[in-house]
Amino acid sequence: MAAKSQTQSRSSVLETATAAAGGSETTARQTVGDVTVPNPVMSCRQVNVHYGDKHAIRDVSLDVGHNEVIAMIGPSGCGKSTLLRCLNRLNDIIPSAVVTGTITLDGQNIYERRQDVVQLRARVGMVFQKPNPFPKSIYENVAYGPRIHGLAADRAQLDEIVQTSLKRAGLWEEVKDRLHQPGTALSGGQQQRLCIARTIAVGPEVILMDEPCSALDPIATARIEDLIDELRQNYAICIVTHSMQQAARVSQRTAYFHLGDLIEVGPTDMIFTNPKHRLTEDYITGRFG
Repeated sequence: MAAKSQTQSRSSVLETATAAAGGSETTARQTVGDVTVPNPVMSCRQVNVHYGDKHAIRDVSLDVGHNEVIAMIGPSGCGKSTLLRCLNRLNDIIPSAVVTGTITLDGQNIYERRQDVVQLRARVGMVFQKPNPFPKSIYENVAYGPRIHGLAADRAQLDEIVQTSLKRAGLWEEVKDRLHQPGTALSGGQQQRLCIARTIAVGPEVILMDEPCSALDPIATARIEDLIDELRQNYAICIVTHSMQQAARVSQRTAYFHLGDLIEVGPTDMIFTNPKHRLTEDYITGRFG
């Protein structure tokens, strides 16, 4: 009886919070907070995403600034990963996906017909939730990108890129004596760090991270979080995470999504200590999520 009452209570909270957001399920809700930043590296304006009949993202506008980490948070199915995948056109591989609106990188629309998607994905790298190393050696996993993009003049320079990338990903000491063994033979956590090293190796402008630490142990997670702070000195980073503690630790700005809408965006400390929207407050305090 108590369990049923608790379920009804949580359902009531979600229904009340959704109603408090205003609007219907077919119209976008107005975002609270300033979605813009000076001189953004990437900008989204009125972005909508449909998967067939499902309207996954509704009129989302958001800037990504240079040298910052922006965290995207919200309950499962809220659209945060969908927006992340739009930023380097990974939704192109989904036949039912239709993306409208404008997304720019350094002022250029990434959805223009003339856009080279391969080059785009080098400039806007992605680290996935599930590790996906190539069926190659550890060395070749990291060296592959710099080699095909012509980033190394000779083998010595390529060796340096591989070593530096593995060190930044916190993996070098564990693999330096077995660089020519298969990357797929590593543990799950090591494979994820290998994928992070692979992304770093091509020197992207923006790094997208979709729950990058979910498969890592606490020590490796701490190393990656330190790495994120280090990388933001040179790159913009967008991270999707279900860990509000991680979002609070690594990001400077936070965007909260709910049912396809960007509800609130602002400085991370403000979002977590003094949210302006009822939906944000209810999610942060654990009333639903």
